[in-house]
Amino acid sequence: MPYDAGMKAFRRPLDPRVAADPGRLPPGQVLTEKWPVLHYGSVPHYDVGSWRLRVHGAVERELSLSYQEILDSPSREVVCDIHCVTTWSRFDNHFVGLPLADLAEMAGVLPSARFVEFHCHAGFTTSVPLGYATAQDALVAYQHDGVPLAPEHGYPLRAVLPRKYFWKSAKWLEGVEFLESDRLGFWERNGYNNSADPWREERYW
Repeated sequence: MPYDAGMKAFRRPLDPRVAADPGRLPPGQVLTEKWPVLHYGSVPHYDVGSWRLRVHGAVERELSLSYQEILDSPSREVVCDIHCVTTWSRFDNHFVGLPLADLAEMAGVLPSARFVEFHCHAGFTTSVPLGYATAQDALVAYQHDGVPLAPEHGYPLRAVLPRKYFWKSAKWLEGVEFLESDRLGFWERNGYNNSADPWREERYW
């Protein structure tokens, strides 16, 4: 059997969504239907009765929101693709949550704010420019594909920032801080590229 003919048996067929829009899958990424679980440390277990989301920093009003208050706030559904720095991508994720732009409005973000830092379980942090955090597709999400977030995927709340590699969509969210100047987070201090643009393959410094 010719080599090329034999290799065809091992090639995965091109996903029709990629065939229809080749630019949808960033360079270096592999499409998966699964949602791989990747994180540093153990999965926390929260009591949502006592859990609070702290919103602070360059704001007029510091907030401390309960899980129920977030559920009761006007929500938005975002359908998006997610891209992990470890090279997997998953298409057509349905997230529901509170738009970060609405959270910024609730807190009265000051004109001096330029960045948003996410504070999470065990001291994990990451940040993005304010424009990404207040875009139409940016959420603090509590639901994925019709069900509450699983503990391993960030329950009770995670950030969702589809335009960045997915480590920027921080899990187990405990605080949102609006900053006048940027701060490097956990993975950024350990070699990940702070810009994190999947289409430019900004994986590492």
